[in-house]
Amino acid sequence: MAVKKSSAQKRHRQSEERRIRNKAVKSAVRSSVKKFVGAVQKKDVVESEASLKDMIKKIDTAAGKGIIKKNSASRKKSRMQRLLNSLSVAK
Repeated sequence: MAVKKSSAQKRHRQSEERRIRNKAVKSAVRSSVKKFVGAVQKKDVVESEASLKDMIKKIDTAAGKGIIKKNSASRKKSRMQRLLNSLSVAK
C-alpha cells in the first residue's frame, strides 16, 4: 500500500501509460496476423512471406518486452509458419 496519496497517484499514472502502450503493441500484433492470414487466403505466396516476416518481428518484440508471454509468442509463430507451409504444399 502506498504511504502517501501522491505515491499512489504517480503509480496509477505510470500503470495507465503502460497499459495504453501495451494495448498498442498487442493491437499491432493482431493487425499483422490478420494481414498475414488474409494474404494466405488469397494464396499470394510472396505477400504471405513478407507479412509473416513482419508479423514475427512484431511478436518477438512484444515477447521481449513482456507484453505477451514467450510461449504464446512461440505458439503463434509456429501456427502461422505451418499455415504458410500448407500454402506451399497445396501448390
